[in-house]
Amino acid sequence: MATLTVWKFDTGDGAQNALTTLERLQKQELIRVVDAAVVTWPADRKKPRTQQLHNLTGAGALGGSFWGLLFGLIFFVPLLGLAVGAAVGALAGSLTDVGIDDDFIKKVRDKVTPGTSALFAMTQDAVTDRVVDAFHGTRAELISTNLSADQEAKLREAFSETDPEKV
Repeated sequence: MATLTVWKFDTGDGAQNALTTLERLQKQELIRVVDAAVVTWPADRKKPRTQQLHNLTGAGALGGSFWGLLFGLIFFVPLLGLAVGAAVGALAGSLTDVGIDDDFIKKVRDKVTPGTSALFAMTQDAVTDRVVDAFHGTRAELISTNLSADQEAKLREAFSETDPEKV
């Protein structure tokens, strides 16, 4: 089963650095990155910049329309190629099946602000202890995951030393 996680970084380049780490871990076969996207929000901009990891192919990749819809709902970024109105509402409603609901959108919108960045990652087959070690000290904050409450608590514990929300 794929895990969707959203990590917030207090710096503009934190998410891109984390993505680079994920790609390195994938080459070492310590995790499989099904799909990923980075949101970078420069402090002097009104809207964030988004970037999908484009080198993924296959049935697992989510595609630009998914990321476009998601980021459009969260950050009010224009949805290129998607109809607005009822069609967007219907698509947004279907995202609740994968754990993307109004609460998710609000949490991400409240946390990812100017001067920060975020990594949205769909992953599988992680060698958890090795992945945790690779991210030690990055000061990432887990915003959301589709893991069970028990799995999420273990992940937060593994990534924290003193503050359960920070890495």
